[in-house]
Amino acid sequence: MTLGEKAVELHQPGSNCAQCVLRSATSYTKLEEETASKIAAGFGRGVQSGEICGAISGAVMALGLCGKANLTKDFVDDFKNQFGTCRCQELKMVKRIPCDELIEYSANKLEEVL
Repeated sequence: MTLGEKAVELHQPGSNCAQCVLRSATSYTKLEEETASKIAAGFGRGVQSGEICGAISGAVMALGLCGKANLTKDFVDDFKNQFGTCRCQELKMVKRIPCDELIEYSANKLEEVL
């Protein structure tokens, strides 16, 4: 199972995009899923403000925990090239991209760079 598939599987009521991506990467970060879920709890819905997508935030947290924070800019640039924006509000309201697509893409890209 890819990280993307696992992350989408974790996307259930009560779980935000950041939680799903970070929780999917626990084999890399060595966090327990419950801890990962708590850390990422406030990052859903674009940090509750419609700004940066939670799927990006979850991946960036994982990059940092794995000592690869230097890959953040490239990760964000790749996401932006793929979807045209990093803003949750634009992704959801304007482009109408399903969260599962954003979650899967971010988790798979994360797995690729880790």
